[in-house]
Amino acid sequence: MRWSRGVLVLALVSACAAVAPAQKEKREPLNEAQIEQIREAGIYPDDRINLYTKFVGEHADTIKGLSSRGKSSARVQRLDGELQDLTELMDELGSNLDVYSDRKADIRKALKNLNEAAPRWLGILRALAGEPGFDVARKEAIESGEDLADQAKRLLAEQTDYFLQHKDEQGQDRAEPKGP
Repeated sequence: MRWSRGVLVLALVSACAAVAPAQKEKREPLNEAQIEQIREAGIYPDDRINLYTKFVGEHADTIKGLSSRGKSSARVQRLDGELQDLTELMDELGSNLDVYSDRKADIRKALKNLNEAAPRWLGILRALAGEPGFDVARKEAIESGEDLADQAKRLLAEQTDYFLQHKDEQGQDRAEPKGP
């Protein structure tokens, strides 16, 4: 009898554990076509950064469009989701910048585009009046945007200096080991 209760309890726990993750669906900030574009650009740092910059800009434009709509619970929920997606994309872009800068990829062109776009995104986020339903997501998005803008400015300055000193490495996707 005890053995069958144990099996029953184990089965119930397993069933509950299987259902719990399904109840909280993870948001994906990019659609399948965008994910595929990012994958295809994986070995081309400038292209990949430009794609992320484009997709972050699209999310920022969506947020700007939603900000002018009448207040409703659906609007608040949608803004909260869009802000979370925007933050996730900006964080992912920052991670990509870290990888490419560590391997000395020449990403100055993409950084220039990013440096031009980031202030506009931050302007949209700062102009969005905070509301209880998405205020935390808004603050996180602003913080992430400021971090990304600072990182892009710093990297552009570092790369400009580096490639002035290493002219033979300009345009590279990664630093290649030098021969003996």
